[in-house]
Amino acid sequence: MKIRVGDTVEVIAGKDKGQQGEVLQVLAKEDRVIVEGVNMVTKHVKPSQTDPEGGIITREAPIHVSNVAYYDKKAKKPVKLGYKVTETDGKKVKVRVNKATGTEI
Repeated sequence: MKIRVGDTVEVIAGKDKGQQGEVLQVLAKEDRVIVEGVNMVTKHVKPSQTDPEGGIITREAPIHVSNVAYYDKKAKKPVKLGYKVTETDGKKVKVRVNKATGTEI
């Protein structure tokens, strides 16, 4: 998966299309990501020892990784990512690159 925790992404499909946020968690086995402030759902929480009040809370739900795109802050638009193998100090390193410009991320 080319999207990682801490990346800024833009939603490109679904009810939250056009919204941007930071990736909080990556669920690789399910091909989903949790993005800050995107795909908010309402959850009813039963009172417990950790949360004696309980009540209704809103939180982020996972969104499929195909519905988000990496947001390039320099270009100010969502871009496709690719991989490139470079050699640093005699070691081969795989880095993410912007497919349109070829710049490393």
